[in-house]
Amino acid sequence: MVIERRWKKWVYFYIPLAVFVIGTLFPFYWMFITSIRPDAELYRSWRAATNTPFWTLHPTIEHFRDLMAKTTFPIWLWNTFFIAVISTLISLFCGLLAGYALARLRFPMAGLLGTSIFVTYLVPPTLLFIPLADIIRSFQLGNTPWALILTYPTFLIPFCTWLLMGYFKTIPKELEECARIDGATRFGAMARIIFPIAVPGILSAGIFAFTLSWNEFIYALTFTSSSDEITASVGVTQELIRGDIYYWGQLMAGAMLGSVPIVILYVFFLDYYVSGLTAGAVK
Repeated sequence: MVIERRWKKWVYFYIPLAVFVIGTLFPFYWMFITSIRPDAELYRSWRAATNTPFWTLHPTIEHFRDLMAKTTFPIWLWNTFFIAVISTLISLFCGLLAGYALARLRFPMAGLLGTSIFVTYLVPPTLLFIPLADIIRSFQLGNTPWALILTYPTFLIPFCTWLLMGYFKTIPKELEECARIDGATRFGAMARIIFPIAVPGILSAGIFAFTLSWNEFIYALTFTSSSDEITASVGVTQELIRGDIYYWGQLMAGAMLGSVPIVILYVFFLDYYVSGLTAGAVK
């Protein structure tokens, strides 16, 4: 019986878990190995007798140095960070107010409005960037960070609103009613009672919005063009792919450095992210 139980645990838990972990982490491992592999090995045939495809015996940081010295990668990172932070703050502010209103206030068609807001999040960006490009051109915001800062909330606000609306519904109304009885206004009860309790949900929505802003590519490619204004995702692909020449070492080094801020963000706020998502999913 004990042997059968161990056998089932290996088959149904350990082996699937190992496959999942390896499948998830292997692309990052391959990216790291490629970023420290010298060019002589990168462009060597896989059939060569001295080739070691899954590791390197001569690691180098030359690709990282070339990325920093021969491109404007630090500027790309700063542009990405600035745009992501401002877009996230705008989306959180609007999502907080809209989510609270849909969760607490009673007005006609509130449920339909909440569903409509979420449906707008499902609209693919490939259908929106053409009309948005016309608006950006009309306001003469092309090739500026504000073109992206004002565009990203179009898909960030609907998700933040839907997530925070679900989270606000899990907070007992009695807390707010007690504050109102003690003389607090609705805005005061919202800011002093509800928002502090909803910190996990707010952080979860903020992390998700920041991640989407950081990784966004289509709008950034369409609305920015100069090397001093583009984001990291656009800069790496534009500057390090020239025709049919791929600078694989620098490409992987840029991808590694570009993913570090997101990894740090999830490491520090993972508990808040999980609790916010699970609570916000309950309607």
